[in-house]
Amino acid sequence: MGRAGDRAVAMRILAIGSMYPPQHAGGYELLWESAVAALRARGHQVRVLTSDLRLNDRPDTDAEVFRELRRYWDGDAAPELSPLARLRLERENGTIVRRHLTAFQPDLASYWGVGGISMSILEHVRRAGVPGVGYVADHWLTADPPMDQWLRAWSNRPVLAAILTRLTGLPAAGRPGDAATWYFISDALRSEAVLGNWPLPRTGLIHAGIAIQTFALRPARSEWSWKLLYVGRVDPVKGVDTAIRALVELPEDATLTICGPAPSPAYLAQLQQLTRELGLEHRVLMRSAEGREQLWQVYADADALLFPVRWREPWGLVPLEAMAVGVPVLATGTGGSAEYLRDGHNSRLFPPDDPHALAEALQELASNLALRDRLVQEGRRTAEAFTEDAYVNGLIQAHEEAVAGEGDLPRESIHP
Repeated sequence: MGRAGDRAVAMRILAIGSMYPPQHAGGYELLWESAVAALRARGHQVRVLTSDLRLNDRPDTDAEVFRELRRYWDGDAAPELSPLARLRLERENGTIVRRHLTAFQPDLASYWGVGGISMSILEHVRRAGVPGVGYVADHWLTADPPMDQWLRAWSNRPVLAAILTRLTGLPAAGRPGDAATWYFISDALRSEAVLGNWPLPRTGLIHAGIAIQTFALRPARSEWSWKLLYVGRVDPVKGVDTAIRALVELPEDATLTICGPAPSPAYLAQLQQLTRELGLEHRVLMRSAEGREQLWQVYADADALLFPVRWREPWGLVPLEAMAVGVPVLATGTGGSAEYLRDGHNSRLFPPDDPHALAEALQELASNLALRDRLVQEGRRTAEAFTEDAYVNGLIQAHEEAVAGEGDLPRESIHP
């Protein structure tokens, strides 16, 4: 089928994952949504099969989205199920998947964040003779122990797993590498997965990108008003508390706006307690997540974007969005984000969990216009190198090649 710009034969794609917008927790699900839209625009028929989890009351407007699968992971925790409850969950999910395989007759399966649901789904689809393509944008494939309690229970007991499979008809063993060619959002995440739980003989790399036309470069500015910004999921791994603690060492007029989906009640309470203890209630503002059009203005009003993550960040679209708008970025540079963040070139880096180092970097940035200008110029160039169009074209190519028999890619294969 060739490159994404060539003509392609229309195919039926069953896209499977744990959460799909408007029920989503972060950027991974939004990437899935944009891929579905691009594949449909290409002429392919895409059916989405996802979990019944509801995070909000927003209605579905897509008749080809089926929210039927059950989850092990509810977003905040994974309650340990009894063996009977695990069997029941696996039976239900297996029945649902087989029903869609029969009714939809897909040419290809497209896998997204499968970790919260049943990994055995991949084996059901493989046994039906349907090839697969997976896109991995977080750590679900390398979670140790895996979130899937069914496969986890039999992972070190292959003989028992084989007997159980024969007795129940449910896969109690299976390897993702047998079911699909896997593409990763960053080389850091791919390297982690290759060394992880399962052999992955066919992998590739497709960096996520931003809609550069939506995040236009703001007019040049020389003033500094200590308006600091955090954008993204408000979660302990994101290090928002580090940004709050840094305010203590900054001038009184320094403020921090936290813009993202509502955090869990427990974590929100922790952050509120921290701001009270530090006497920063009037300097920390929480606001809800914005659409792309409104988000541009949120970025444009800020003097600096803080990305203080403490985990192995799979990639990170927020710094790229800020760079596109012309906002200097201060970040920890962990995981995949290290593949595009360069200290003193397009960003200022500081160690995770080090509010003092963050405060020092901010003081330097506030007093050094030349440094700010350099970060803005090089940041914009970086953002222009990672666009949504390039990501979409890579995903389209990966899906079409898989059906054309071109999906057995060498490990070093990299799509733009």
